[in-house]
Amino acid sequence: MIIEGFAGFGTVVNVVGIIFGGVVGLIGGRLLTKKLQDTLQMSCAVAVIFIGASCTLSKMLKINADDSLEVVGIMMMIASLTLGGLIGEIIDIDGHMERFGVWLRSKTGNDGDSRFVDGFVTASLTVCIGAMAVIGAIEDRLLGNYTILYAKAVLDLIIILVMTASMGKGCIFSAVSVGIFQGTITLLAGFLQPLMTDIALSNLSYIGNILIFCVGINLMFGQKIRVANFLPSLIIASAWTC
Repeated sequence: MIIEGFAGFGTVVNVVGIIFGGVVGLIGGRLLTKKLQDTLQMSCAVAVIFIGASCTLSKMLKINADDSLEVVGIMMMIASLTLGGLIGEIIDIDGHMERFGVWLRSKTGNDGDSRFVDGFVTASLTVCIGAMAVIGAIEDRLLGNYTILYAKAVLDLIIILVMTASMGKGCIFSAVSVGIFQGTITLLAGFLQPLMTDIALSNLSYIGNILIFCVGINLMFGQKIRVANFLPSLIIASAWTC
């Protein structure tokens, strides 16, 4: 049975799912040795890498009528990542996210947790990037359809459970990022809906999955890519109509 709620109800469910998964992961993580936590983080990194890579390839490769494969969207990808990365570096989105994480760490009494900020930023990027967050929040407001965000809530619950077990309680506070991000989209849904054409959503998913892949790389090898600074790429990709 589908529960009927209010505008933003899907995001509330998503936030609750993240918090629940995080709490369970935090409790479970305390029962694991450092070696097991590291193994869990590596397994999470591999999963995120393959999710990002496989979903990107599904958008990048097109099967023609003669069963040959064609690579599409290369110029859109290059332009979006290049221009978006430059804009993000100038704005310093990554720095702002880290400072927000430091502020959250202080306000929640977790100053002694050296992993808090990394956990918060990494988890926030993982659960906020993607077409599900955007289209789900729009349908929440305009159609009263929470199905997409219900599905996302389950996925995020599992992801954050694993991340929290290996990276600590900072991951739980990605619920704040999801609430702000999806809540804002819900409020702006009337304006955004006409812009979210099939091409825009496909491009958004294309670039979003590349960024998810980059998050996995950071999980695996430590922060090598300032993924947050590439977030403007999502806007450029959505506006690309070629």
